[in-house]
Amino acid sequence: MTKHTQKTSTPKATVRRRAAILAVGMGASAALGTGVAFAAAGAPAPQGGELLAVNTAAKLSQVVKAQAEGQKKAADTQVAAAKAKAAAAKRAAEKAAADRKAREAKKITPASWTTPVDKYTLGSTFGLGGSHWANKHSGQDFVVPTGTKVRAAHTGTVVTAGWGGAYGNNIVIKHGANTYTQYGHLSKLEVRVGQQVTTGQEIGKSGSTGNSTGPHLHFETRTQPVYGFAVEPLHFLRSHGVNP
Repeated sequence: MTKHTQKTSTPKATVRRRAAILAVGMGASAALGTGVAFAAAGAPAPQGGELLAVNTAAKLSQVVKAQAEGQKKAADTQVAAAKAKAAAAKRAAEKAAADRKAREAKKITPASWTTPVDKYTLGSTFGLGGSHWANKHSGQDFVVPTGTKVRAAHTGTVVTAGWGGAYGNNIVIKHGANTYTQYGHLSKLEVRVGQQVTTGQEIGKSGSTGNSTGPHLHFETRTQPVYGFAVEPLHFLRSHGVNP
């Protein structure tokens, strides 16, 4: 008669079997959940590698979306910076134009004027009375030695160059409508009637010819080329940007 021996399971074996059963159950539940999700979408549930591919594609889609959003944000930042730069450049250009216009508005005249001599002392002034003139003094005297270079105060045309009675040797230059200058008591004339002269050009030498008590230049500014139309010379020069 054969004896059969029944083996009794040890506690450790029992624990291992229960753990294995639990793991199998969890795997089945996960697989079942995935299958249900795909079934709801009307597609067969992926198996094995297919499930991994689906997860990878989802992550890649998220990465691409994040990159696209980052690129759009960077592009928007660049556009905003470009607009700000363009606005700043426009404001700078407008300010420069306004400053230029303001400077031009301050200019008294677009053309240059100058004093008729250098290194002078102011002598008898306009409107001064005395025994030297039949009427009041009609110009401004610039006291300089004989032979000092006399220059045109402004661009113009010579309308008088010769003897002028009490003015001695004198020159009259027309600068425009109702604007003339006269240079009297010269020792030498260096221009002729009809000649064009420019600002600062030498036109003669100072002296003491005519009705004069000593070497100087008698300078007049006039509205007409002849005696009787003089205006105050120093004020005239200052109004044209010269500080005699």
